[in-house]
Amino acid sequence: MQATHHSARTADLCLIGGGLVGLATALGLQRHGLNVTILDEADVALRASRGNFGLVWVQGKGDTLPEYAQISRLSARLWSDLACQLREDTGIDVELQQRGGLYLSLTEQEVSDREAMLFRMREAAGGDYPFERLDLKQVREFIPEAGPEVAGATWCPEDGHVNPLKLMRALTEAFLKHGGQITNSGRVESITPLAQGFKIQTPEGEWQCQKVVLSAGLGNRTLAPMVGLDAPVFPNRGQVLIAERVRPFLHYPTGHVRQTGEGTIQVGDSKEDVGFDSGTTTEVMAQIADRATRMFPILRGLRMVRAWGALRIMTADGYPLYQASEQHPGAYLVTCHSGVTLGAFHAGPLADWIATDQTDLPLEVFNAQRF
Repeated sequence: MQATHHSARTADLCLIGGGLVGLATALGLQRHGLNVTILDEADVALRASRGNFGLVWVQGKGDTLPEYAQISRLSARLWSDLACQLREDTGIDVELQQRGGLYLSLTEQEVSDREAMLFRMREAAGGDYPFERLDLKQVREFIPEAGPEVAGATWCPEDGHVNPLKLMRALTEAFLKHGGQITNSGRVESITPLAQGFKIQTPEGEWQCQKVVLSAGLGNRTLAPMVGLDAPVFPNRGQVLIAERVRPFLHYPTGHVRQTGEGTIQVGDSKEDVGFDSGTTTEVMAQIADRATRMFPILRGLRMVRAWGALRIMTADGYPLYQASEQHPGAYLVTCHSGVTLGAFHAGPLADWIATDQTDLPLEVFNAQRF
């Protein structure tokens, strides 16, 4: 199909990549009165957003980088406002629950190692980092169905979860309602810095904008050098299983298993280095299912409804990339693998930084120069 050639369309800001990270950031930019267009690849995209687990998770995030712990916790605090705002704008309830979360372990050693890690994080946070270590008896006060093989858990009151599909839909509808536009124009071919702003070439024609935000996940690798930035990201596969509905028993999310609002069971947490293969494998699904049924024997007889693999956007240290281009002012890189947890941060303080070029946040630690 031949691309139609017409004069360049314009926007104040073009944001490349319409996943959870891009949508949340775009929504925040609209609060500053910016006319925002999202250039999205289309349904052939790798889309980390469709494979995520829906956790708003704080516990253990940033164990080697206190600033990451800081923005994760900030986002968790901002989440209820974002959920309320989305509901007001769209009528969609994203099913946010923040009553705390448990990370269950099947060995004493694993519980002790996690506790030690969380103690170090508490120290780094000047004593302000709430968590508890639980034994099996205490775990069962939260989840009576926890199996006898559970050695214990760590509990953090700041953890929670949302329905990621409803979140994606709510962000999309809110963005469009506030005058944003999303074009599924295929993969961006080039970004050319101009004397003022940028020219972006897509298979369906060209765009001109004052500012450009790269939130294309793994696609940022090729886009970043076009605006004088570096995005050393690589794929890491996670597989997710969905089991049939059961009566509500899991009233708190855990690191490996959560129950959705409609009663299905979501199980996951594999981390595989397999390049760009987003498929599923029987071997890994068996491991995931085995761990889940040892934690919760109630799941043993359940039928699996569906399974999928998706690619996380990882950096060498697992932390985000937030960076403004010095070479081409007006270009920004926004990449992370925790699009749900950090959603409220992206819609709030991060969007404020892009819109105003000012922030009190320690964003310099998320610069790609650290590699």
